[in-house]
Amino acid sequence: MKISHIEHLGIAVESIENALPYYENVLGLKCYNIETVEDQKVKTAFLRCGETKIELLEPTSPDSTIAKFIEKRGMGVHHVAFAVEDGVANALAQAEEAGVRLIDKAPRKGAENLNIAFLHPKSTMGVLTELCEK
Repeated sequence: MKISHIEHLGIAVESIENALPYYENVLGLKCYNIETVEDQKVKTAFLRCGETKIELLEPTSPDSTIAKFIEKRGMGVHHVAFAVEDGVANALAQAEEAGVRLIDKAPRKGAENLNIAFLHPKSTMGVLTELCEK
């Protein structure tokens, strides 16, 4: 697979409203997009930091994966997302061929209209890994 850059870092938060003052007022970043991804039961806020984005993830339901993550581990870094140049489907096939456990067998739509798929952290040195393409 050909990775061009870190697309974003996903950070689980209990409340975007409560988290934004830290990122904007202390770190000086600017939120440029807030959206809800209904099928993932998450509200997202994006901030730019150079070429990389920070994605704040707020659960919209107690049974969402983000709510479960916060309950189990607390707020903090949830995943690292890499932009792939050769397509998410191709990257998934290569990862599976290399023995990596897949969470998603096929790409799906994520925030900012990206095609996304996740690799299981048990196969990625403990880091939930997201693959993205525009």
